[in-house]
Amino acid sequence: MLAAVGLWGLALGLHAQPMAVPEGRGPVLLAAVEGPIGPAATRHIENVLAEAREQRAEAVILRLNTPGGLVTSTRDIVSSILASPVPVVGWVAPSGSHAASAGTFILYATHIAAMAPGTNIGAASPVSIGGGGLPGGEDEKDGEKKPSTMENKAMNDAVSFIRSLAEVHGRNVEWAEKAVREAATLTATQALDLKVIDIVAADTGALLTALDGRTVTTGNVNRTLETAGRALETVEPDTLTKVLAVLANPNLALILMMVGVYGLLFEFASPGIVGPGVVGAICLILGLYALNQLPLNTAGLVLLLLGIVLMIAEAFTPTFGVLGIGGAVAFLIGGGMLIDTDVPEFQISWSVLIGATVVTGGFALLVLGHAWRVHKKPVHTGRDDMVGHAAKVLDWSGTNGHVWLHGERWKARADSPLVPGGTARVIALDGLILTVEPLDDSAEAP
Repeated sequence: MLAAVGLWGLALGLHAQPMAVPEGRGPVLLAAVEGPIGPAATRHIENVLAEAREQRAEAVILRLNTPGGLVTSTRDIVSSILASPVPVVGWVAPSGSHAASAGTFILYATHIAAMAPGTNIGAASPVSIGGGGLPGGEDEKDGEKKPSTMENKAMNDAVSFIRSLAEVHGRNVEWAEKAVREAATLTATQALDLKVIDIVAADTGALLTALDGRTVTTGNVNRTLETAGRALETVEPDTLTKVLAVLANPNLALILMMVGVYGLLFEFASPGIVGPGVVGAICLILGLYALNQLPLNTAGLVLLLLGIVLMIAEAFTPTFGVLGIGGAVAFLIGGGMLIDTDVPEFQISWSVLIGATVVTGGFALLVLGHAWRVHKKPVHTGRDDMVGHAAKVLDWSGTNGHVWLHGERWKARADSPLVPGGTARVIALDGLILTVEPLDDSAEAP
C-alpha cells in the first residue's frame, strides 16, 4: 500500500512539472549583400536577422560581394551580427566576388567565415588614409609624407575594431591588422591556411555540408549546427529597402532635391499652376530623405543652398554676374562637400554637380527672370485695367448713362451730368457699372 501511495505521489510530481521539449529549429536563411555597404544594406541585414529570430532559423548565410562602404553602416551591421541569437555565416561568393574594406569587417564579425574558390578579401584600410598636408609642411619630412593626426586616429580606430572582431571568433589577429594598415589581401585558399576563415565552399550545398556539426557561440550559448539536408530559403530585400538602395545614390539625391527646389520656386513665381509645386514638394522630400540616410556635411548643405539663393537673386536684381558667379562657386563647393565620406560609391559625381550648377543658373536667369518681368508689366485685364482709363460718353441722363471703353458699351454713373460725345475718366468699377468723372470741361454738362 505504501508503495502504491509513493507511486501516486511521484506521478503527481511529474504532472506538476512539465517536461522540457526540445526547441524546434527552422530553415537556413540566405541573403545576398551586394554592392556598396550603405543604409540599404544595413536595413536588409537587420530585417533578415529579425526574420531569422521569428522563424527560429538554424542559421543565416550572408552572401557577400562588396567593394566596401560607409563606416557608420558597417558598424551598425557588425553590432547586429554580434547581437544575433541566430548564428550568422559570412560567405564570399560566387567565384569572382570579393569582400573588400567594409566587407572584411563584416566577414570577421560573422560566427563562421567562408569563401568560395576564386574570391578574395582584404584591402580594409580607411579610404581617407593617404591624404596629406601641403608639400614641405609638417606632414612631410625627408620627402616622405607623415599621416596627420586625424588619419592616425582613423587608422588606429579601424585596427582596434578589426582586432576585437578577430579575438571574438578566434581568427588571425595579425593578418586582420595587416589588412587595415597595409591594405593586404588574401585568396580563399590563403585565408583558410592563415585561419582568417573557417570554410572554403563552392556552392550552398557544399557550404551546408561543411557547416553541419560545427559548434558556435551566440551570446553565452554554445550551439551545434544541424544544416545537412535542411531547407534553404532566400530572403529578398523588401520594397522600402529597394527604394532606399536607389535613393541612397547621392547623385540621385542631389537631382531630386534640385528638381524639388525648381518646382517650388516656379510655383511661387507663377501661383495657381499647382503641378510644379506638387511635383517639387514630392521630389524635395525624397531628396532630403535620401540625404538624411547618408553622412551629410552641414557646411556643404548650407553652401549649396546659399548658391541657389545667390543665383536666383541674380535673376531678380541683375548685378552684372557678381551674384550669379558667386552663387555658382558656392554651389560647386557645397556640392563637393555635401557627402562627408571618401568612399567613391557615395561621392557626388563632378559631372552631375557641374550639370546641376548650369541648370540651376539657367533656370534662375531664364524661367524665374521671365516670370518676374511678366509680373512687373502693367495689367491689361480686369478692374485694375479699367480704373484710370478714358471712356467716350455715348448717352447720358441725369447721373446715369453709357460709355464706350475697350471696344465695349458700359453702364456708367457720375456725380454730375455728362455731355454725349465727351470724354470721362473711370475712377471705380462696381460690378458691371463704371463710376466716372469728367475728363475735361467739354464732357461736363452746363
